[in-house]
Amino acid sequence: MKFRIALFILTLALVLGSSACTSESDAKRALTGAGYTDITWTGYKAFSCSEDDAFHTGFRAKGPTGKTVTGTVCSGVLKGSTIRLD
Repeated sequence: MKFRIALFILTLALVLGSSACTSESDAKRALTGAGYTDITWTGYKAFSCSEDDAFHTGFRAKGPTGKTVTGTVCSGVLKGSTIRLD
């Protein structure tokens, strides 16, 4: 019983912790400013950004050329955003 409770708490912490490491508002500003449309958020992407980036926001969108792309917007508290395509 104690194992199940500990496993539940760990799972809950991982889910809440990973969703807190995204910034959809910063990502939306960066993507729309670069000409991306039809943006869908795919959540936190763990190894897509540098260690200096606090937020790793995954996305799928229609790029400026009209093709659908996937990637990550990397951003930090005191720095701008970088769009990285998969």
